[in-house]
Amino acid sequence: MWMTATLLASAYLLGSFSGSLTLGRLRGVDIRTLGSGNAGGTNAFRTQGWKFALGTALIDVGKGALAAWLALRFAPASQSWLPYAVVLAAVAGHVWPLWHGFRGGKGMATLVGGLLLVWPMSTLLLVASWLLVLSIGGYVGLSTVLATMALPVLALTTASDGARLCFACVAALFILFTHRSNLLRLRAGTESRFEKARLWHRWFPGRAA
Repeated sequence: MWMTATLLASAYLLGSFSGSLTLGRLRGVDIRTLGSGNAGGTNAFRTQGWKFALGTALIDVGKGALAAWLALRFAPASQSWLPYAVVLAAVAGHVWPLWHGFRGGKGMATLVGGLLLVWPMSTLLLVASWLLVLSIGGYVGLSTVLATMALPVLALTTASDGARLCFACVAALFILFTHRSNLLRLRAGTESRFEKARLWHRWFPGRAA
């Protein structure tokens, strides 16, 4: 069990290495005091620009991928569930980072990084769903939630084993939880809209939301 505990703890610690907060320290800013107050890529883009946001995304995706790689490399063959648990541990570290006062981002980029290794096919569906919903409505949070909800559907329709199905459901619920404030603002009509991303609205006027 020491290997299991080591991999889970390492994944959480890797997840705690926040891209936006680490880069922000180099720039002398804490984006949790700006914009929406979140330490994720969307707030990084809105408050610091695309280059900063790109660096944030690369770090956050990379740490999820690294955690997954370590699990695939060192997890006992009998524990097929462990790589999925490790990815979730990395996502939890991103949301509640040990190094940054347990105030982090919402976990999507780190989840994508892990999926690239433990379930590559799912990333295609995830990204395609996210882009489609974003191009129609322009709401990043809603796009993220709906895209992640596609994971359990994919697991059910591809005859996945119990470990993968459980992972898909937990990941979808976790992302729903971390984006609950976005959904509440959307319901109240105060959620920020990324108008430039509404390509559907421009291509098919009168048919988009």
